[in-house]
Amino acid sequence: MLKEMIEYIARSLVDNPDAVHVNEVEGEQTSVLELKVAKEDLGKVIGKQGRTARAMRTLLGAASTKAKKRSVLEILE
Repeated sequence: MLKEMIEYIARSLVDNPDAVHVNEVEGEQTSVLELKVAKEDLGKVIGKQGRTARAMRTLLGAASTKAKKRSVLEILE
């Protein structure tokens, strides 16, 4: 559910939605969502002063709390 949410948000933001890939790495207590987008779309996903990325992390935190998990979003270059 969390992976699909991040993928949906990222695809809505970028010019090249086919280049959006989200990989979920499950740990013992935390799952890490690795978001990879096209190089030219990196700025759109991060936003001015990281505001968009911070908003995505806030949404992920709220959704993962509801799912009783701990999740972290990493944006890969």
